[in-house]
Order: sequence, then structure tokens, then C-alpha cells
Amino acid sequence: MVAFGKKLKERQIQEWQGYYINYKLMKKKVRQHAQQIEVGTQDRRHVLKDFSRMLDNQIEKIVLFLLEQQGLLASRIAELNEQQEALQQQPDISEISQLREAYREVGRDLLKLLFFIEINAIGLRKILKKFDKRFGYRFTDYYVKTRANHPYSQLQQVFKHVGLGAVVGAISRNLHELQEHQGSYLSIYDQTALPFQDPVVDSMKAAVDRLTHSTNFLNFLAQHALIMQEELPTFEEPVDDQKYHFISLLLNLVNTFLYMVNTYIIVPTADDYSMSLGAAATVCGIVIGSMAGAQVFSSVYFSAWSNKSYFRPLVFSSIVLFIGNAMYALAYDFNSIAVLLLGRVFCGLGSARAVNRRYISDCVPLKIRMQASAGFVSASALGMACGPALAGLLQTNFKLYKLTFNQDTLPGWVMSLAWLIYLVWLWISFKEPSHVTEESSAEQESTAEPVENDVLEKGLKQPLLLSSDDKRVTEEGDGEFDGSDEAPEEARGPATSIGSAYRLLTPSVKVQLLIYFMLKYAMEVLLSESSVITTYYFSWSTSSVAIFLACLGLTVLPVNMVVGSYISNMFEDRQILLASEIMVCVGILLSFHIISPYTVPQYVCSGLILFVSAEVLEGVNLSLLSRVMSSRLSRGTYNGGLLSTEAGTLARVVADGTITLAGYLGESKLLNVTLLPSLVICIASIVATCFTYNSLY
Repeated sequence: MVAFGKKLKERQIQEWQGYYINYKLMKKKVRQHAQQIEVGTQDRRHVLKDFSRMLDNQIEKIVLFLLEQQGLLASRIAELNEQQEALQQQPDISEISQLREAYREVGRDLLKLLFFIEINAIGLRKILKKFDKRFGYRFTDYYVKTRANHPYSQLQQVFKHVGLGAVVGAISRNLHELQEHQGSYLSIYDQTALPFQDPVVDSMKAAVDRLTHSTNFLNFLAQHALIMQEELPTFEEPVDDQKYHFISLLLNLVNTFLYMVNTYIIVPTADDYSMSLGAAATVCGIVIGSMAGAQVFSSVYFSAWSNKSYFRPLVFSSIVLFIGNAMYALAYDFNSIAVLLLGRVFCGLGSARAVNRRYISDCVPLKIRMQASAGFVSASALGMACGPALAGLLQTNFKLYKLTFNQDTLPGWVMSLAWLIYLVWLWISFKEPSHVTEESSAEQESTAEPVENDVLEKGLKQPLLLSSDDKRVTEEGDGEFDGSDEAPEEARGPATSIGSAYRLLTPSVKVQLLIYFMLKYAMEVLLSESSVITTYYFSWSTSSVAIFLACLGLTVLPVNMVVGSYISNMFEDRQILLASEIMVCVGILLSFHIISPYTVPQYVCSGLILFVSAEVLEGVNLSLLSRVMSSRLSRGTYNGGLLSTEAGTLARVVADGTITLAGYLGESKLLNVTLLPSLVICIASIVATCFTYNSLY
């Protein structure tokens, strides 16, 4: 939005003003060309040629200045190297200290240069997007393809930082030698581990990573967490290490893991448990879904609670989950389906995933936040696989006093014990981070400038190669640099309610939330009714169902590794998105019972296609969603993570309710009746996706 443009202009380095991309001039040129085409004084081909030439000149200006500054930095490093050589003959502690500070000063100047490049790259990408939007033409695709590998083009000089990498290496090596190897005969290359890392080196590497980090598995996986953050670059970005505590982060990830185990550990036995209490097998849908239903409400109050504390909501979550699982286990001896459902509701009320996300976003240093986000997703995936596997191992039956321990109740007892142990560990080891006062926090939120959600977190090259509309910024404007207008103060703060958060969503974001709803619905139908379907058609035992579900869960990380490391580098995100939706649709179609007999290979293969395709779709969808959602949803209680959680949780509730309702028609019709809504929603999401992206051109 306009405030973002003003902020960018304020952060430009004053002495380099004349070398930045002239965004204001180019924006004006776009308007002039649009008017010329409207009145018929210019044709499209002439406009494309003229604008391309103007853009080439702007890029060449940036690159020539960049090369000049690289040369100056290299000259300064060469002079410092000569001084270092002289000091090796006659070491002097004070001179070594001065030399170290001189290297750090070069590093700080390099950070300014990296910041300069990043700002220009943002402006370049935004003006390409503006041109595409104004003319309905894929100018971005044309410009990048024709300039990417052409020998005369300067475009890639903005993205390939070989010279800058050499400068970073030289500064890092010399600082390391001055710190660690005074008087030593060893070279730094003789050591595989580098214990010393100067703060300036850390900052330089973080800046280079922002510029050159190509799509990889870790980055792709981290975006599943949808932990949004403001990404306007600064060449000195302090990290508050006082707020970071590794054991506390580990406890957050363990909470995530245990909750996912808790969610899926009952899936293989929920139908058998329901029947033992006198209910129909399909009541398992309500039993499983009641936890998700309660989570719809718990996500909101846990998100609000995390504004003030992390420790207290985690303690509350553990206590509630301990009680809920105990009630779930005791329902067998009470012979009460109501106690069973109430226990699962309590488990849902203890869902602290909003706190887990918020802790990573607020209290983990930026340099390891991507790893922490990937850890959050990995813990969820591992819990999803371990839950059914653990249920398959709990195949025993005995009584202790008046309590029954069997395959139905043991999941509850095991999880109660796990949450009790976790609670003790949490109480002893968790360190509450220092929070700003509520008043200053509110003031900061109200005055915070929203920023663009894609400052090249996936690498500077990739956003240009992707269609610019895939990266749309959903602010109330287009983020100009000139900042001629001032956005109202209330329009720049975080959302204050679910309604205001919803109003910040553009049509493309709503489509992606629909896709998220669809894939969660389809996956929940597959998982929740698996025990009923496999028992009815194939007479599978609980152990067989558990193995099948565990195998599905174990595909999550390998699939994301393949997509994040390879597929996403070969295809555009929107292409993977549409292909995944189609494959989900294929998986649903293959799952229908149309031809008798219904065989195990058909069920397993169709389920695998559906689940794997949904996993790929979830990764790409959340990756896009994290970049196109308004940055006003990156903070506050009603943030983007909460909205996505609510959409996914609501899908699970509806899916589980559908299973129970379909059960009234008989188990013979359950499969087709529950698959039909999945198919309808899937087709609707495909149509919405095609319409949304086609309408942008």
C-alpha cells in the first residue's frame, strides 16, 4: 500500500538516491502508455519495446553502480590484507583489534550494498507486476525469458551475486583468522567446524540468504506453518536473543507433536469404541470431529492469550488435554457415549497450536526461524504418522481395579500419561520470554506499517520467474515508492476481529482458503472413515488400519522433500497448484465404489493418490498463501495463521459430521455418499482456481 512505498523511500540510503530504480518515473510511464493505448496513439508492440528499453536502462544503472561499489570494497579489503600480512611479522594486540574493526566496517558497508540490491529488486518486481495488471499482458514472463540468459542482459547481475559472495568470504575468513588463529600454525581450512562467528558475518550471511536462497525443502516445508512476518529488509537487523530459549522452543514443538498424536491415535479404534458403547460404527465421525469442533473456538482464545503469555496457555492446554484423555478412557467403564464425546471436546479445547505458531513468530531469532517453522511442520507430520502406529501397538486387554485397559481405552490412558509428563517438564524447563507492556504493544500494533509479504524469501530470481499475479500483494494499494498519500492509521494496524480479517482477504486469497478447506475435507474423509470402510469391505483388523494410516502419514516429509527440492524448481507454483487439484480429483474419482467387487488395491492406490496429491497441494497452497495474504494479518490475534487453522479445522468438522450423517443410510452407501461432497468441492476449487488466474490476465 502507499504507506509501504513511503517506508521504502525513507529506508533508501540517502547518498545513493540517484542510483535506485526510478519507480515513480516508471509508474508514471505505465500510466502514460495505458492512456496512449486507450486513445489509439500507440500500439501494444511499441509500448512493450519502449518500456523494455526503459527498464533495461534502469537495470544497467543499478548494475554499474553495484560493480563500482564492489570494486571499492575489494580495494579496501586488499589494503587491509596488506596490513594483516605486516602484523603477522610483528603482532600488536591494539593494531589487531583496530584491523578487526576495520574489517567489520567493510562488512557493514557490504550490508548497505546488499540492502540496496534488495530494495531495487523489490521495485523491479513491483513495476513488472503493475505493468501486467494494467495492460493484461504477461510482460513479466516475456521480459524475464528474453533477458534471463542473454549475453547482453544485465538482469541476472541483480540476482547472481558471485562478486558479493567473494567479498563476504574474504571478510569472514579474515575476521576468523584474526580472532581464532593468532600465533597458530593451523589454517582455518584445517577445521571443519567454525566455532567463532562474528555478528557482522552473521548479518551478512542472513542478507545474502535473503537474496540468493533458492527454493529448497527446508524453506518449502517452513511455509506450511504459515508463520507470517514483516519482511522489509534492513541492513542492521538486531536479534533479541533474550527472548529466545531453545528448551522452550523444543517444548513448543513437543506440544505440537503430542497434539497431532492425540488427534489421530483414536482413528483406528473409534468405530469399535462407539459400537462397544451401543452406538453405530459411523458415530466415529462425531467422536473424531468433536475435537476439531472444539478447536474452532480454542484457536481464538489461545491466539488472544498468546498476546500476554506463552507459559500459562501451554500449562492450561496440558491440564485440559490430560483431563480430556482421562475422560475418553473412562467412558468405557462408565458405558457412556456422552463422556466419550465430552472427553474429545476437552481435548479440542486444549489445542495450543496458535500458541506454538505465535512463539516461533515472536520469540525465535530470524536466522533460525525458517528451521523452527520447518520443525513445527515436521513435528505435526511425525505426530500424524505416530498416532495410528501407536494405536496399532496397543492391542491388549486387562483390568486394573475397576479400570479397563484395552485397544479402545489405552489411547486415552497413554495420552493422559504423556500430557502429565509433558506438564511436569513444561513447569520445570519453560522460560517465559520478556513481553512488552500491553500498552506499548497496542501502540506498536496501531502504528506499524504493513509491508509486502514477499521480499524474496524464496530467492530474488524465483518471484520474477513466477507470474507476478501469483505473488499479488493484498494491501489496499500497490506499494508505490513515492508515498504521495498517507494511509489512515486504522487502516494500517492488525485485524481486530474475524470479520475485519475476512474483509482483508482478496478474491485470490479466498480461493486459496477454499482450496485449503477442500483438501482438508478430502483428507479427513479418507482418514476418519478408513476403519469403517476397511472393516466393511475387507475385514481389516485394527492393526491393519493402523499400518495403512501410519504409512500415509509417513509420506508427508518425503513428498514435501521432492516437491520443495525439485518440482518447485521446475514448474511455477500455480502450475503445481492446478495439477495437484486435478490429481486430488482423480484420487476421489478412483475411490468410488462403482464396479464390484471393491478391492484392496483400488482402495489403497486411490487413497494414496488422494493423500499424496493433497499433501503436495497443501504445501504449494500455503506457500502461495503466505506470500499473498495481507501483512496486516501477520500480527495480532486474528492473524493469517489463525484464519488458515480455522478453515482447515472447519473442514474437518464438516467432513466428520458428513460421515456420521451418511451412516444413517447404511455402511454400504457410506463410501460413495461421503466422497460425493469431496468431489463437488474439489471441482468447485478447480474452476475457481482457473477463473481466478485467467481473469488476472
